[in-house]
Amino acid sequence: MARTETLNGSARAEKIGNGSAQAEPSTRRRRLRAFRLPVLVLVLLGATALFAAINQLVAPIPMLALPVGIGLAVACVAGYRRLSQVVELRADVPEVMPDGARSALFRGAVLGSCLFTTVMVFIAIFGGWQSLTWGSIGGLTASAGAMVAVATIEEVLFRGVVFRIVEERAGTVLALVMSTVLFGLLHLVNPHASLLGALAISLTGGLLTAAAYVATRSLWLPIGVHFAWNTVSGGVFGVVVSGAETTPSSLLHTTLSGPSLITGGTFGPEASLFTLLVCLAPIVVLLRRAARTGQIRRRPGRAAA
Repeated sequence: MARTETLNGSARAEKIGNGSAQAEPSTRRRRLRAFRLPVLVLVLLGATALFAAINQLVAPIPMLALPVGIGLAVACVAGYRRLSQVVELRADVPEVMPDGARSALFRGAVLGSCLFTTVMVFIAIFGGWQSLTWGSIGGLTASAGAMVAVATIEEVLFRGVVFRIVEERAGTVLALVMSTVLFGLLHLVNPHASLLGALAISLTGGLLTAAAYVATRSLWLPIGVHFAWNTVSGGVFGVVVSGAETTPSSLLHTTLSGPSLITGGTFGPEASLFTLLVCLAPIVVLLRRAARTGQIRRRPGRAAA
């Protein structure tokens, strides 16, 4: 009898020990989730550097650059979904759900293309075009391949991670401000960056795509806008993108001259006054739509009050 009790006690102890061993990974994952912002940011910054190196390798081969760029974009979204599930313990990742992705990407691409083309038309009307020559279809293809990867990983990083997590803690308004400012500051490291250029890119690229995310609660529309804006800028018109050191391969070669207020100077048309004016309307429309549909979220403390 005593021996039976001893065996039962040992069995219970072993069961409890096994239960603790099973609970340990869950505890580790909860601890990992507490540091989700720096962990996700560091992983995605590493992926950004890797993507840049791969794009540079395949850039001389246009027909390879486009499928590689698309493959990197798909890998980025899949990796982000998996990271969100593992690091953040999220069962679902609704901002990258495939439902409606194709339509949202198309609408974003149309919007981004129209916006940048309108900027270039205004620059031309006010005498900012010095010359226009033909480039190549291959140049456009190579640029599109690079831009699809860049647009995807930057939107996943800034809107999918930074904006979303800051919004959970501080509300939509503060998240808009912080992510927009950070987006502009990071572009100061570009070779021909300026304070005016960083301000312009933060208000246009940062705020515009953030507003697209808030209005739709999806990354597909901002990815489409970002991709098309960069592709039309660098891949179609062949102008400097965000103060980059070199002019990208493109369908056209456009040389701009005149006051920096009109042309954007060495930073490129993104620092033009016309860029600010052209992007203001869609930003207002998207944020008004977000407010009307209840997508503007307050700080947790205020919401509870």
